[in-house]
Amino acid sequence: GGEMFGVGGGSARRSATRVASLATLMGAVSKAYPIGTPGKPWGVVERAAWRESRTIQRSYDAEVLRQLEALKLTHDKLVVEQYGALPHDPQKYPLYAVRSEDWSATKPSVLVTGGVHGYETSGVQGAILFLQKSALSFARTFNVLVVPCVSPWGYETIQRWNAQAVDPNRSFNPAGEVVPGRSFNPESATDESAALIALLERLAVEQWTCHIDLHETTDSDETEFRPAKSARDGMEYKPDAIPDGFYLVSDSTNPQAEWHRAMINAVRKVTHIAPADDQGKIIGEPVVQEGVIAIPSPRTIGLCAGVTNAFYATTTEVYPDSPQASDEQCNRAQLAAIETALEFIIGEMQLGGSKV
Repeated sequence: GGEMFGVGGGSARRSATRVASLATLMGAVSKAYPIGTPGKPWGVVERAAWRESRTIQRSYDAEVLRQLEALKLTHDKLVVEQYGALPHDPQKYPLYAVRSEDWSATKPSVLVTGGVHGYETSGVQGAILFLQKSALSFARTFNVLVVPCVSPWGYETIQRWNAQAVDPNRSFNPAGEVVPGRSFNPESATDESAALIALLERLAVEQWTCHIDLHETTDSDETEFRPAKSARDGMEYKPDAIPDGFYLVSDSTNPQAEWHRAMINAVRKVTHIAPADDQGKIIGEPVVQEGVIAIPSPRTIGLCAGVTNAFYATTTEVYPDSPQASDEQCNRAQLAAIETALEFIIGEMQLGGSKV
């Protein structure tokens, strides 16, 4: 159970993560990653071995699709539509988007994405919570498009990568420049990113107003996902700290400081904000204002947050492994970020939209 790890009756996911973290910290870090040869990038064989060793740990159908199905009954002004499917199992992994019915070229358009990293649970459930709670009130002012689970295979297997061992959140600019030694670099295209890009092309919004991409930073980033990435790329693994709390990832070429500050202040009422480390950084990137780091243009490095031309774009990062944060708080932190982001924009644009 979770109690022993100070989780306070937390979910199986959190206990499992915490057990895995402890096991890893107690000596596994020093050993090589179990797949591949140290110093040698993975080929087809290693990627297949990695995929075969992943297991289904929860149900996309039960936890995501059924909630979207229920929306059709309770929120008839929201349109739930399939925009694609993962080719390796299209029956099991249909891809769904939800948009406001009253879509108009005269309204500003907003995109919310979750589950680009399938293991980041509150990204998916926070997007669904927004649909259940407040998407319709914002739809009076905005065209609202929500894609709650971009990477459903990753959701079921609790993995960062997709089934091909590619990070979907580096796959939105496959032609992008790779800069050796940089922590953020583009990766090859994925079925997940291609399907989302095709959906956006069909909607043909000329100018997006806002895009919020919902993420988490977890203890398992350090115990599993960063070591796996180093192994896959034939690099040496360098340990790093996991920030304790919520933070936002801004675009250094479009800082929108006041907008980010409004979101941080709203989330603070729900969960704690990550402090900078003793180098003034979070995940190795400079903290530019409380709870906010700035990275190269997300578009150039293949991040989902760069998939539109939105004036206001950010990536949220919830910390789910804190003893002080329940699953519900994590979802509510995502919701607070979305609602505050949109309220701020309404204020800025003086659109006369309703406050939630």
